[in-house]
Amino acid sequence: MENLLKGEHLYKEIDEQIIFDQMDADENAIWSLFLACGYLKVESCMLNEDTGEDLYELMLTNKEVQIMFRKLIRKWFSGSGTVYNGFIRALLLGDVKSMNAYMNRVALLTFSYFDSGKKPSADTQPERFYQGFVLGLSVELAGRYIITSNRESSFGRYDVVMEPQKETDHAVIIEFKVRDSKEEASLEDTAQAALKQIEAQRYEADLENRGV
Repeated sequence: MENLLKGEHLYKEIDEQIIFDQMDADENAIWSLFLACGYLKVESCMLNEDTGEDLYELMLTNKEVQIMFRKLIRKWFSGSGTVYNGFIRALLLGDVKSMNAYMNRVALLTFSYFDSGKKPSADTQPERFYQGFVLGLSVELAGRYIITSNRESSFGRYDVVMEPQKETDHAVIIEFKVRDSKEEASLEDTAQAALKQIEAQRYEADLENRGV
């Protein structure tokens, strides 16, 4: 990360199928997550002859992202961590109202115009940004859930799936959607479109096959 903050390039093998259980064991998993969320961009790709895997030349997307990471790292070492228990508690209780209130509060306080993209209806960048944000909030549940992102399931590729480790917990499937004002009259219509996609693409099929 230090090299990236200096504007230098980083060379890493990337796996598009992000699994949070890999974070401790596989250093490359975090770079895959940053790339999927739009914080990193690929400058070039070459074959690593030693491993047979593709080796990606990575850079931070822009100056805003560089500044964001500098501020984030300062906070880590200052001991002022952010507590996400409110969001996680609401998610596990199915309290949509509290989840919405939390997201709105954080968005107003911290998100910038550049974070969520300039052309929401024509660009997938906003979906990736919010996907990365929610994944970050959910990572502390990695011991209770198997959290995966951008993986194939049945007829499509889901955004986030949280598979419970205990039978007493429910699975969670999350799909992110950018509202298209030409196609959808309200945010409720956009939410319904996301639910219909989950059902039509049968994202729950793999979970059901494993008895979840």
